[in-house]
Order: sequence, then C-alpha cells, then structure tokens
Amino acid sequence: MAKLPFLSDEWIDAAKKIRDDAGDTGAVPGPMKMNMVIVEVPFGTGSIDAHLDTTAGTLALDTGHLDDPEVTITLDYATAKAILVEQNQQAGMQAFMSGKIKVQGDMTKLMTMAQGAGPDPAALAIAEKIKDITE
Repeated sequence: MAKLPFLSDEWIDAAKKIRDDAGDTGAVPGPMKMNMVIVEVPFGTGSIDAHLDTTAGTLALDTGHLDDPEVTITLDYATAKAILVEQNQQAGMQAFMSGKIKVQGDMTKLMTMAQGAGPDPAALAIAEKIKDITE
C-alpha cells in the first residue's frame, strides 16, 4: 500500500479500515474523550482539528471536534505523529515538559491515559500496520 500523509483524509480512512479489519483491538486506554488541535501540518490550512475517543472500548481517531471532550490538547504535527503513529510516549512527555503541548481540561484523565499499561499484542499489530501506511 502507498504511504499516506498522517491525518490526511485518506490516512484516516485507511487507519479506520485497519482497525475495523482487526476486530478485537485488545486493551485501549481510557475511557476518555479528547479533542486535539494539531498545528504545523504540512498540508491543507496548516492545522487540523481531530479527536480521540475510547469511551466505546475501542480507539476512535477522526477529524473534527467532539462536543463534550474531557480534555483538549494543542500540539505540533511531528509530536502528534510521534505519539499516535510511532507510539513514542517519551516524545510526548518531552514535548509536554518543554511546553510544546498545551492542555485544557481534565489533566488527570490525560495523565492516566499516558501512564496506562503498555499495549497488548493485538494493539501492537494494529499500530505496526498503521505505521506501515504512514508517510
């Protein structure tokens, strides 16, 4: 499969298909509803509104904002990609400590998600497939 730009419409659709095809996605962090404002995006208008929702027991990542998020974060594209695609939680922590991630809302929910148990084999397999399609 061709590589797709992270968070492009095509990437979102391909990542959803990978998750849907996988069926049991294993353990997910949460439950949490989080809006994201991703800046310094190398395509489109330069920023993307997105959300992550784990309240249904699965990880749902899509564009647009939820009406009732528990937390909203603002971060740059490279950091979002490192956290969400490369599963590099250390990059997220470093970005937060250096002020590159701004947080509004329930910081406890965000910290609980960030410190959650490591992904299980099913989640790791899905993450690897998503990494493979990402430009």
